Amino acid sequence: MEKNDETKNAVTDNAAYDEKSIKVLGGLEAVRKRPAMYIGSTGTMGLHHLVYEVVDNAIDEALAGYCQNIDVVIHEGDSVTIVDDGRGIPVKMHPEKKKPTVEVVLTELHAGGKFENKAYKVSGGLHGVGVTVVNFLSEWLEIEIKRDGQIFTQRYEGGKPTCPLTVAGKTKKTGTTVTFKPDSTIFEVSEFSFDTLSKRLRELSFLNAGIKITILDERSEEKKSHEFQYKGGIVSFVEHLNQSKEPIHPKVVYISGEKESVQMEVALQWSSSFNENVFSYANNISTTEGGTHMIGFKSALTRTINAYALSRGLLKDLKDIALQGDDVREGLTAVISVKLPNPQFEGQTKTKLGNSDVEGYVKSIVNEKLAMFLEENPAIGKKIVQKAADGARAREAARRARDIIRRKGALDSSSLPGKLADCQETNPALSEIFIVEGDSAGGSAKQGRDRKYQAILPLKGKILNVLGAASAKMGQNAELSDLCEALGVSMGTKFNVEDLRYDKIIIMTDADVDGAHIAALLMTFFFTQMRPLIDQGHLYLACPPLYRLTQGAKRLYVSDDAEKTIWMDKGLGGKGKIDVQRFKGLGEMDAKDLKDTTMNPESRKLIRVSLHDDFAGETADLVERLMGKKPELRFQYIQENARFVEELDV
Repeated sequence: MEKNDETKNAVTDNAAYDEKSIKVLGGLEAVRKRPAMYIGSTGTMGLHHLVYEVVDNAIDEALAGYCQNIDVVIHEGDSVTIVDDGRGIPVKMHPEKKKPTVEVVLTELHAGGKFENKAYKVSGGLHGVGVTVVNFLSEWLEIEIKRDGQIFTQRYEGGKPTCPLTVAGKTKKTGTTVTFKPDSTIFEVSEFSFDTLSKRLRELSFLNAGIKITILDERSEEKKSHEFQYKGGIVSFVEHLNQSKEPIHPKVVYISGEKESVQMEVALQWSSSFNENVFSYANNISTTEGGTHMIGFKSALTRTINAYALSRGLLKDLKDIALQGDDVREGLTAVISVKLPNPQFEGQTKTKLGNSDVEGYVKSIVNEKLAMFLEENPAIGKKIVQKAADGARAREAARRARDIIRRKGALDSSSLPGKLADCQETNPALSEIFIVEGDSAGGSAKQGRDRKYQAILPLKGKILNVLGAASAKMGQNAELSDLCEALGVSMGTKFNVEDLRYDKIIIMTDADVDGAHIAALLMTFFFTQMRPLIDQGHLYLACPPLYRLTQGAKRLYVSDDAEKTIWMDKGLGGKGKIDVQRFKGLGEMDAKDLKDTTMNPESRKLIRVSLHDDFAGETADLVERLMGKKPELRFQYIQENARFVEELDV
């Protein structure tokens, strides 16, 4: 009987799936139904993306040569105004839609002046959905256009016009002003970040030499503001990125050229650092995954520097060691920006340029212009080659050190470090490793772990600070070698996230100043040598308790002084005085308590290490300031930020 009922229900359900089941969403409904398809998310990233879409339209006007000033204002209530002095959106009746063109732009997807390369030879937004989507996802939007000697205004609510386009006055100026308030029923957050917007606006100012961009925050009593204008363009960008480093040549190398309507410019500077920071852009869009312009640049850079070094006889002492791309880019900070009529981006997020012809254009320009620069500046050329040669020697020394470790491991019938207590699980996706501080904590952790999927690697105190350490020194460091062997990966450019032996890498150090320092050194190592590990969410911090509170038979672990004070005031529910024990280290905790408070997935707390709003070089610069070789930069940072510290536990 049950079977017959199920069959009947199935037939009924199938019958309901007919032509009436197919719903066709119009542009407005489609965007509001699936906003993440157009702006990435309905969280913080998507909220700020609305501002970027409008600003990008103003930048396109600047690229076309008609805009010099862009102003962004954040108002009370989190509405935003973007003003530009471009030509102004056309207002006359559209020949096909029979309504003002600005209304078409604001209400029709894929309507814009970027499809035939007439109004815009170069633009970041290709699909004509930018300002339309902003309108559709706003509670209200008001637009003011200065054009043809008049001022035109119109208001939209929920993506629809509430009145006809109106002439509000006369003017001799031109430009567009867009004010909007994001729809709170769509976005999970409503508060714009002044710092987040400032970083992107500064980046755009660097990429477009001479354009002045201002931002004002009216929400605070201080009315915070910034003005960005860099006549040096990407040369100023590289100088900004290298402000915490020690350049080996004071003059930033600048290369520019154009082939087949593709404009390219590159700014380069090498420093005493051992890290590579190369940032690429296509039509002002950050191509974080690179693409054909990046491939062409890297290939030409390696080839040109090798050719120059050989022609000058600068590689004689290297014998059979050839300069590789990694050697040439060691310590390099570079910005490459291309602007082209019809960019092809791979993926919805536009993070990788796919135009195949761009690779050849970039190669040709870099080969020609860089070779010319090196010939004209032999002193700089010699320093660059020497830096690359040092990188090659360090790479070779690190390779020999790794080979010794591997041979030693083979003789010991194990390629894993001796102190590693590995887990039984062989599937990386189901296993995790705790990196712990010292043998004492390692002993407790080994007893408290679940052997099936949890591995333990004790380290000897503080590891090497990799910022400022030569590649050879890192490769020969026993603690770092043990760590790499345990994780199954190599350092630097040889790192492959797919080789990881564990899904979660958990830093578990004491809840004190020394423990925080060790965690900082480890995070610096992972950031500089294994960045994809962080980007893909594999790195975590454990949260061990700082205190144990005991009241009679009741016991409670707390993580900080504030939590301790709360429980001291209200009690634990037991009898008598509350006994307080502060842990000097994880080794003081017995295995069961360490397991229950810090290691058991059902009761522990983990902090995932991630990079938020990592605009070009921001995180790298902060790491360099705090962990690099210049103590004066750390002192400066402390002076600038000490007023934000409410409590200091020393």
